[in-house]
Amino acid sequence: MASISSSPRTVEEIFKDYSGRRAGVVRALTYDVDEFYKLCDPEKENLCLYGHPNDTWEVTLPAEEVPPELPEPALGINFARDGMNRKDWLSLVAVHSDSWLLSAAFYLGARLNRNERKRLFSMINDLPTVFEVVTERKPIKDKPSVDSGSKSRVSTKRGNEGQVKSNPKLAADESFEEDEDEHSETLCGSCGGNYNADEFWIGCDICERWFHGKCVKITPAKAESIKQYKCPSCSLKRSRQ
Repeated sequence: MASISSSPRTVEEIFKDYSGRRAGVVRALTYDVDEFYKLCDPEKENLCLYGHPNDTWEVTLPAEEVPPELPEPALGINFARDGMNRKDWLSLVAVHSDSWLLSAAFYLGARLNRNERKRLFSMINDLPTVFEVVTERKPIKDKPSVDSGSKSRVSTKRGNEGQVKSNPKLAADESFEEDEDEHSETLCGSCGGNYNADEFWIGCDICERWFHGKCVKITPAKAESIKQYKCPSCSLKRSRQ
């Protein structure tokens, strides 16, 4: 059993640990949701959803050691699976996962001082919760596929024929602050991160969700040659049909 002293100790280290675990949980409840759903068999023993620091996830039995190395995720998430609406069940797992991620982060931050704890929470709070990502509580709005070197504030969306359509409401008449606010609620469909005008984004022409180019491995140059972009999730659904 690892001691607290051997665990992440600085605010940045703890936030990196939190972000990796969160990314794993988000993936389980979104892109890998069908696999996750199947693994949570109500006929099995008490199961937990674990997010790991390397952005992966795992459904398994709880740790046997008492007390555990870290606070444990919600126990027995599989038992309620078939007794609830699928979306409601996933939302419930998301809420419990948010609680677990926070408890793990502040367990690792036991030796932080007041200002460090405040900074850690601020960094965590800048990310949408797992619940917000899973339930899409923050609206997904059209926003520019911004090239990292571009200063354009015109919202663009690549149409089915490959042409770029512009949204005049984001023209130069509006202030920088208003534009930032307009897009600040848009979340990456892969990592759940907030929109940042300094990063390249691409929108799926099927589900209309937006993604960091780096999350779906699409560069601005590659995007120019794509007539109709389908995100990994939509591509997978199409291949199964």
